Amino acid sequence: MKAAELQAVLERLARPRVLVIGDLILDRYVSGDVERISPEAPIPVLNARTTAEKLGGAGNVAANLRSMEADVEIVGVVGQDGRGRMLSEMLAQFGVVTSGVLADPSRPTTEKTRMISGVQQVLRVDFEVSRPISDELATRILAELSARIAQAGAVILSDYGKGVLTPKVLAGAIELARRHGVPVLVDPKGSDYTRYRGATLITPNRKEAEEALGRKLSDRAEWPRAAQDLISIADLQAAVVTLGAQGMFLMNRAGESVHVPTFAREVFDVTGAGDTVISHLALYIAAGLDLATAVHLANHAAGIVVAKPGAASVTRGELFERLDQHERGWRSNAKVVHGERLDAQLKLWRSQNKRIVFTNGCFDILHVGHVDYLRFARMQGDVLIVGVNDDASVRRLKGPTRPVNTLEDRMAVLAALEMVDGVTSFAEDTPANIVERVSPSVLVKGEDWRDKGVVGREWVEAHGGKVVLAPLVPGRSTTSTIERIERGPKGG
Repeated sequence: MKAAELQAVLERLARPRVLVIGDLILDRYVSGDVERISPEAPIPVLNARTTAEKLGGAGNVAANLRSMEADVEIVGVVGQDGRGRMLSEMLAQFGVVTSGVLADPSRPTTEKTRMISGVQQVLRVDFEVSRPISDELATRILAELSARIAQAGAVILSDYGKGVLTPKVLAGAIELARRHGVPVLVDPKGSDYTRYRGATLITPNRKEAEEALGRKLSDRAEWPRAAQDLISIADLQAAVVTLGAQGMFLMNRAGESVHVPTFAREVFDVTGAGDTVISHLALYIAAGLDLATAVHLANHAAGIVVAKPGAASVTRGELFERLDQHERGWRSNAKVVHGERLDAQLKLWRSQNKRIVFTNGCFDILHVGHVDYLRFARMQGDVLIVGVNDDASVRRLKGPTRPVNTLEDRMAVLAALEMVDGVTSFAEDTPANIVERVSPSVLVKGEDWRDKGVVGREWVEAHGGKVVLAPLVPGRSTTSTIERIERGPKGG
């Protein structure tokens, strides 16, 4: 489908009610730097800087739905502990109805703690008990479901294998939904999909589908048969298999199929991507969209969320912007940002907890020294934005014969580099104002500035950032390149 058509659908999209049933998980992220190996054992020492908590499991599904402005109720189980209270409070802050969340004193609230250095996860610690909930608790859950399902436009069964979705809960929820004519979407776990018999739709990823079918799906010619078998095993109306870099494959009970290629431009973290897919599919189906349209929109949403760290969600505004970019075609000059667009991009990166790196220069004739320098700068964080002197300031700094290339050309070349995430310009002789506007976590300059004083250092350090000096490639500069051109081949 064309992006403009999907935008029109998104503009008219209703705000239906969706019921989420499943395993609630608290995701905790401990971030810092690894600078040494422990003297006690051959393991890295993480110097922790920050700690953040996010909704995981069925909670992340609910958060995705709320980000898309759906009305959401959730039914699940937490322990009678601090984690459980925190998780319930976080759900309530998102606007999720939590009266169906039950406390079980016999088990802890599931928590996954991830230790992260830079962008690399170095360790995960799980606090959990995965045994099935008691029959008594399952009966209490089913008692919660009857009235809730009747009011829902769709039901999501979010199975993370933590014990909430027992055979009794699954069968009861699916039967109640069928009785009320409410579609049931399943994010599955394990290899026995007969547990989900009678649901409307299932959304395994490739690995999960392979586990359920007992065979590899290495060739796209195998996808239709695989989807048909999944539909048959669980008596479904349709199956959607998510295929990572190859997008998504949909087949319905009648044998009609659609393959939607991926639209992800950057993959930072696939954590929670399945939550995004099923939440968006449920939202669109509950709003009355056909399944093919729902898959196209969900695929674009997944392309956004994998560029964010950890379990994340997508807003209507983000999805509309992504569709707009897709309609215009993703060009390198989309990285060129000024004014309000620069501020909006910086705000988005910060909302994604990305570590922003900034550097600046004339970048008149790009050479290998520039490339190495920019690659080094990008390695200091998650995104790199480059400030470029405009033509008038270059003339004041370098003389009347410079720049060789116009500002527009210099910015376009920089924007085409894979290590550059954003390019902006400034008119002053120094980058002081643009440094304050960007307020980066890391300011990078060449090591030749060690004794000259890095402009912006005081601002960056006062706001919790740091300055890093980059090594330079000897004998590589724009001036030396111009001199070699003027001497010609005989001049060396």
